[in-house]
Amino acid sequence: MGGLMARNLVRVGHEVTVWNRTEEKARALELDGAHVALSPGAAVEGAEIVLTMLADARAVDSTMLQGGGLAAMADGALWIQTSTVGVEATERLAELAEQRGITFVDAPVLGTKKPAEDGQLVMLASGPEEARTRCDPVFNAIARDQVWLGEAGAGTRLKLVVNSWILCTIENIAETFVLCKTFGLDPRRFLEAIGGGAMDMQYAHLKGEAIMNEDFPASFPLYLARKDVALILEAARDLELPLVRATSRQFDRALELGHGDEDMSAVYYASVEKAAARP
Repeated sequence: MGGLMARNLVRVGHEVTVWNRTEEKARALELDGAHVALSPGAAVEGAEIVLTMLADARAVDSTMLQGGGLAAMADGALWIQTSTVGVEATERLAELAEQRGITFVDAPVLGTKKPAEDGQLVMLASGPEEARTRCDPVFNAIARDQVWLGEAGAGTRLKLVVNSWILCTIENIAETFVLCKTFGLDPRRFLEAIGGGAMDMQYAHLKGEAIMNEDFPASFPLYLARKDVALILEAARDLELPLVRATSRQFDRALELGHGDEDMSAVYYASVEKAAARP
């Protein structure tokens, strides 16, 4: 995701320096015109805007705190934090940025690999009102839309709400297709039955195709989806959320079965296993 976003920033004429924990991934962007840094500190040195897109809170900490990225940022620079790291981590990063005199914008994204490639993400942004115009040149290069939500942290909260809906929907689609097969029905008949009506959903067709073919190239890998389920439950620890908790268990089982690097729709295998175990 980060590499695709960087490529789109270069494409519209921004001067971009990139760093990745795996150097060859950063090197791949040199042909597009990006400069490659060998450390987080070198990547952010002199930058007006720093954008982070990393797997989780630990990776952001490793890069911006232990790796020296935050310490090396120029006074008054803007940090756009687009990784999905959860509510507690976002609040902690915002406080550390404020202590350094850095403007912090919490801006997780909606979209996976293809929208990122096409510059069609949706930014769920939150932070100081005066940061909006500073963010515009970046957001215009990587996104089709932006939603501003107030103080930093609101963007992450909405991202967790949306992810809860998406991940439970993925599990629902997987179970629906397993149910079709258990009943001896072609799952395509289900898609035809809902097609074009109020019950139809583009996502059912998109993920259903992968499930029917049992081919799961990672648009968003299952192990990261499981991370996001954990962040939802952590942030909403006082709520029961039985559907989210059941989805979490299904993702755990799919990981145990070895499908972590496949697309999140490979959670299907957890339901397949249970269906096969029926007497």
